[in-house]
Amino acid sequence: MDSDRGENGDSSHNHVSKKPKLSAFISEEEIRQEFSHHQRGIARINNGSFGSCPASIIAAQKEWQLRFLQQPDDFYFNHLRKGLLESRTVVKGLINADSVDEVSLIDNATTAAAIVLQQIGRAFAQGKFQKGDVVVMLHCAFQSVKKSIQAYVTGAGGSVIEVQLPFPLTSKEEIVSEFRKGLEKGKSDGRHVRLAIIDHITSMPCVVVPVEELVKICRQEGVDQVFVDAAHAIGSVPVDVKEIGADFYVSNLHKWFFCPPSVAFLYCRKSPLSSEVHHPVVSHEFGNGLAIESSWIGTRDYSSQLVVPSVLEFVNRFEGGIEGIMMRNHEIVVKMGEMLAKSWGTNLGAPPEMCASMIMVGLPSRLFISSEEDAMRLRSYLRQHHGIEVPLHYQAPSDVEGGPKDKDGLFITVLTIIASLGMQLINLLSSDGVAKCFLWNKELVGSREEQFSMEQCLFSLLMLLRACMVSK
Repeated sequence: MDSDRGENGDSSHNHVSKKPKLSAFISEEEIRQEFSHHQRGIARINNGSFGSCPASIIAAQKEWQLRFLQQPDDFYFNHLRKGLLESRTVVKGLINADSVDEVSLIDNATTAAAIVLQQIGRAFAQGKFQKGDVVVMLHCAFQSVKKSIQAYVTGAGGSVIEVQLPFPLTSKEEIVSEFRKGLEKGKSDGRHVRLAIIDHITSMPCVVVPVEELVKICRQEGVDQVFVDAAHAIGSVPVDVKEIGADFYVSNLHKWFFCPPSVAFLYCRKSPLSSEVHHPVVSHEFGNGLAIESSWIGTRDYSSQLVVPSVLEFVNRFEGGIEGIMMRNHEIVVKMGEMLAKSWGTNLGAPPEMCASMIMVGLPSRLFISSEEDAMRLRSYLRQHHGIEVPLHYQAPSDVEGGPKDKDGLFITVLTIIASLGMQLINLLSSDGVAKCFLWNKELVGSREEQFSMEQCLFSLLMLLRACMVSK
């Protein structure tokens, strides 16, 4: 394996083109075949959690798995590193990194949080940071990130400031203003902000954060390091890590980029501190740089990391490639969200320009949902009785006088995230570019398969939620 080390550190590979190939675009029937393995009778409006892997990529993954099982030693010595380097090179081109050495393949964004926060925790433990120095984060950060801070930072003497974002949001300026306040608080009493954690797209509730602007503010305010948790970004919004300017940037490739679970990339900008960043699973590659450390963490299935080039070929079968998919997803999800908000007499959780492939829609107050438990019960009800899988987020009113209200004059306390799946699950593009939505639900259409327009599909969801209101 040592003889392959130079090859894996080679940063001279050509930039990978994101433009689609000059060939016939994928047909509607081919799209349907790619996702025919999905369970019928289920409307999966929750792509953001686990993604959607097409059949051709699953087949490619199985080929990699079989190659390993046929001759593991040959695979280990002669094919694994080369394949991982090719995948890293693809990612380098997609995100406009300077070097393939800055790109590591890992399991998911949770692993990236452990990598970044462990090195912060070590700095506290070694006395490089003062007790009470600060990590600043958004209050809606993913729960595993908060737990990682608890595990690695606060126990070592660091403190945490959570920036409270108002929801619903009306503009990005609200985020910028609250973030500045958080940094000011972090620098009070002579403390230093050692790390800022910024979501690119928050999850529950969801909004696209002006991440480039927040990173610039961090630089102006002397924040040591910036970690962008962009779990939902690649495949949802354009990603240019040089323009964003963060020290660390992670995004899952299995959510909106069609890879099988689980695989993510972690971009680490080259700096004097790069040698202090390590994978939490230590193997014989420890000390050879994060990208090489991550390429071997013991015997395991690396196939989800090896299919990245095949996934790029898949997305380039669509008109406009990944950029076209992102554009159509955004257009469809905004149309869906605005229609639901109008039908329910509620409002969106953020302006359309602050949405990507997910959108927040206020649920009617007449559902009488007053806790997270109520929201989970409704979600379970929709899954079990109507075959609808959609995330629900309980948002307690922070200001009784000024909180959002619906058409009945009652406070909206729940936001539902509708994830448009574009070409991924149930929304299919016909040859003339008209968006369609397919819903297989025996309670709605009997035992036969029936094609619905997007409006009809969402109207069915609306009727089911109204039925819930009546039952209340």
